[in-house]
Amino acid sequence: MRVAAIDCGTNSVRLLIADLGDDTLTDVERRMEIVRLGQGVDRTGRLASEALERTFARMSEYQELIERHGAVATRVVATSATRDAANRQEFVTGVRKIFGVEPEVVTGAEEAELSFTGATRGLSRLSPETEVARGPLAPYLVVDIGGGSTEFVVGSVHAEGSLSVDIGCVRLTERHLRDAGDPPSAPALEAVVADIEAALDRVEAEVPVHRAKTLVGLAGSVTTVSGIAQDLPYYDPARIHHSVISAEQVHEVTRRLLAMTHGERAQVPVMHPGRVDVIGAGALILDRIVRRFAFSQVVVSEHDILDGMAWSLAR
Repeated sequence: MRVAAIDCGTNSVRLLIADLGDDTLTDVERRMEIVRLGQGVDRTGRLASEALERTFARMSEYQELIERHGAVATRVVATSATRDAANRQEFVTGVRKIFGVEPEVVTGAEEAELSFTGATRGLSRLSPETEVARGPLAPYLVVDIGGGSTEFVVGSVHAEGSLSVDIGCVRLTERHLRDAGDPPSAPALEAVVADIEAALDRVEAEVPVHRAKTLVGLAGSVTTVSGIAQDLPYYDPARIHHSVISAEQVHEVTRRLLAMTHGERAQVPVMHPGRVDVIGAGALILDRIVRRFAFSQVVVSEHDILDGMAWSLAR
């Protein structure tokens, strides 16, 4: 069964066209474009007209691919930026016109469940020879660092506890780092850390994070940190997916990114151009999670909410 999933987040819009088997998901197309849909939402409470135009243009290209590949079912999910926007009906109307289906503006809990399914369904098939020390042990803490929010979910086969908190690489950059110098000043970084730690206080109080034996990290901030830690000459999904980076590597990469200028970050081989200005905040979120919950390593997954959405279309 060939299906299509579109995830429209605060920073990017992504497409997965995949063939589903009994217990296999095979990529046909996997695309990602930085559209910054959440531009200014934290400040204005509205989706900017130019951000909507960028997003709809990319979605129209995705619909052409869906038609070309003959997907028989499509699901569109929108996350943090559209949850927060007063004019989200403009987004809903535009998406319906392009794809012919109603976009689902999911709750943080629903987003977390989909991310958990996508990230963990393949972990049980990893062999003992993988780099994961003693294998990827459950329960897992799956952390999806997005542009506007970060989802935390703990579980083994299914999610057993989850929470979405409003810390994301775009949101924190716009709130504290936009005019904080290049590289950002120490007071600005302290303000980012304060916001992250306040959110982690909520996570620790509401989610059984200390039961987790394996930290699984998702989304572009985490995969970019992995690529830098591995010193990859270009962004290579095959080498990033299910890679393992130590806590020490997370700390070192984060330190380096926060000390770089915008121009220096732009020269990093694995860096997507649309991530240059927000990667510092994204890496810092991962860094504080690793420190706070005392994980020795992170299992990095290229599979996330898109894959969970695709699996949800199986029949």
